[in-house]
Amino acid sequence: MTVLTSAAPPAHLTVDEPRARFRDLLVAEWCKLLSLRSIRWGLFLGVLGLAFLNANAAIADVNDWAHFTDEQRQSFAPASSLAASFTNNACIATLLIAGSLGAVALVSEYATGQIRTSFAAVPARRALLSAKIVVLTVVMLGFGLVATGLSFFVSQAVLSSKDAGIAITEPGIWRGLLAAALLPAVCALTGLGLAALVRHSAATVVTTTTVLLLVPNFLSQNHHWSACLYHATPFRAWQELHDLVGLPPNPNIPFPADPAGEWLVYLAWAAGGALAALVFGTRRDV
Repeated sequence: MTVLTSAAPPAHLTVDEPRARFRDLLVAEWCKLLSLRSIRWGLFLGVLGLAFLNANAAIADVNDWAHFTDEQRQSFAPASSLAASFTNNACIATLLIAGSLGAVALVSEYATGQIRTSFAAVPARRALLSAKIVVLTVVMLGFGLVATGLSFFVSQAVLSSKDAGIAITEPGIWRGLLAAALLPAVCALTGLGLAALVRHSAATVVTTTTVLLLVPNFLSQNHHWSACLYHATPFRAWQELHDLVGLPPNPNIPFPADPAGEWLVYLAWAAGGALAALVFGTRRDV
């Protein structure tokens, strides 16, 4: 008689995989961020749009040059030349573009449900969100540097036709250029933090626009408390930092801002956005 024996079950196979490192999360978030068409097109069109706004301001000054008085022509550079390299309209556009892109970087995952897959693959939510913050900051710093540099050189090339352009070595120029270059990263991190808090696409964009753009317009410098809030917004901080060093203070401003304090405003908004993303992104269910 033949005895049937069952085959022994195969041994459990184990595969030793290297533990995920933080740089792996950085690569994953980099690919995830740039895979969004809204991010790619927003960065590309944002750079072109900001350069166009600033170049258009320089072209307007050149076209109006014949109507300037001799005193206006002599005092145009360097303050007005710097102002034309990154205008108030460009700052407003930066607030909208960078704030929206920062919000989309996170809220798009909540809208599509991809955030569940991300947290299932990486249970360490704080590490995942930290990688997202680092990648977004690097991307928006690059965006700010390119947009600011392109705007400055194009606008000064236009103004040089009237001998009104300034060199990048002009005293005080670097504070204004650095303030413009850092503004997109500050706004993007603010939008990211609001996205972690609101978690709804339309509501997040509206909230980001309200906080960055509309609130500063309702504040004034007539009272001390209002002036403190006024100067504590990224928009007003940029305006103060973008002024050329060495200009006399405006005697009509009762509560002027301190430029050193405005750098702290930049830092506070960026750190606050990153902290909000880490807190609300890790402690609330998706």
